[in-house]
Amino acid sequence: MKKNDLILASKSNVRKKILIKNGIRVSVKPSNINEDDIKESLLRENATPELISKNLAELKANKISKLNSNILVLGADSVIDLEGKIISKPLNRIKALEILEDLNGKTHNLISSVCISLNGSMIWNYTDKALLTMKQFSTKDLQKYLSKISDENLYAYNVYQIEGEGKTLFSKIEGDENTIMGLPVKKIKEYLNSYK
Repeated sequence: MKKNDLILASKSNVRKKILIKNGIRVSVKPSNINEDDIKESLLRENATPELISKNLAELKANKISKLNSNILVLGADSVIDLEGKIISKPLNRIKALEILEDLNGKTHNLISSVCISLNGSMIWNYTDKALLTMKQFSTKDLQKYLSKISDENLYAYNVYQIEGEGKTLFSKIEGDENTIMGLPVKKIKEYLNSYK
């Protein structure tokens, strides 16, 4: 195994691009776990948003890792935590607008967890947070913003794309942009460089 070979257990193009941009050779094998069912189960057990994000990243990595011996597998997950309430990816444009209206004028945490597994078991994980404060918008403004986003991007990357149009939604952003895009790559690189 070459040091920087990695399987990404996610279909996120943004995560793949971040890894490639940082010199990490990556192949993609989405885990296709049922995230919503797992989230519901963890919420019933009063799991924190951080724990939910970490568990989902670990489940994704372990699932693909069991099928690919002796190769490092990276799982990742991001959740929006609005005053203790988990906000999931929108299933349609009506839901997307509801999410933006929930976040409107408020500060929320975006939590991104990553996990590296080898031979079916987690060997490293990391969770990072960013704090985002959304400006106050009218419903019409939010609808206009959503009309600029393709369905593919909307459903894949949550309701805001910080690397593009989404930056205009916020009055204050505290945290790493890669974390907000779903991959705290600096820590991943540090781990891969130390991996023997």
